[in-house]
Amino acid sequence: MNNIVKIDSISFITHNVLRIKTEKPADFKFVPGQATEISINEEVWRNEKRPFTFTCLPEDNYLEFTIKTYPSRKGVTNELLKLKKDDELILHDVFGAIHYKGEGVFIAGGAGVTPFIAILRDLHSKNKIAGNKLIFSNKTKDDIILKEEFENLLGKNFINILSEEKSDEYPYGHISENFLKANISDYKKYFYLCGPPPMMEAVEKQLTGLKVERNLLIKEEF
Repeated sequence: MNNIVKIDSISFITHNVLRIKTEKPADFKFVPGQATEISINEEVWRNEKRPFTFTCLPEDNYLEFTIKTYPSRKGVTNELLKLKKDDELILHDVFGAIHYKGEGVFIAGGAGVTPFIAILRDLHSKNKIAGNKLIFSNKTKDDIILKEEFENLLGKNFINILSEEKSDEYPYGHISENFLKANISDYKKYFYLCGPPPMMEAVEKQLTGLKVERNLLIKEEF
């Protein structure tokens, strides 16, 4: 069933990531980590659906989406940049493969962190975030989504790595087996993966090499 919702607010949280808050339809349900397909309620764009993750909590009285924009592609995210308060979006089916199953390590690449935002916020609200860790790979410091919030939620369990910028603050390069070994001590926990397919394939291979059992790998390709 489709729902038409009005935008309550729209703003940048990084140089290319939007936070969009909308009305919440009555009896609308989702689980932290899930997404919906969204289209813009304008004639040209109504049938152009794209998947975006809910980053609010199920009990919030609004819906929130944290969306990386790609202006050069001239697609839906570029059109989102033109929207304002009271413009309308169409919400389609709710779906998603990532659900919290237990303590573990969340490994995200870029906007692949979005399913983890609601999960980690939800765990924090229930005082169950201890024991979880987020390893976040980005190109540069400016690309780190919700840096301050993750620092507050996770403290030393928020670990960053940058692939295209060298800095004194964070390691440089790609997630490697040695990097995982340096930052993970328990391989019997769950591993939640979301990011670009090449990165996810590499990380999954490394985790398999570290003897992580397949049933502990929970992934969503971004």
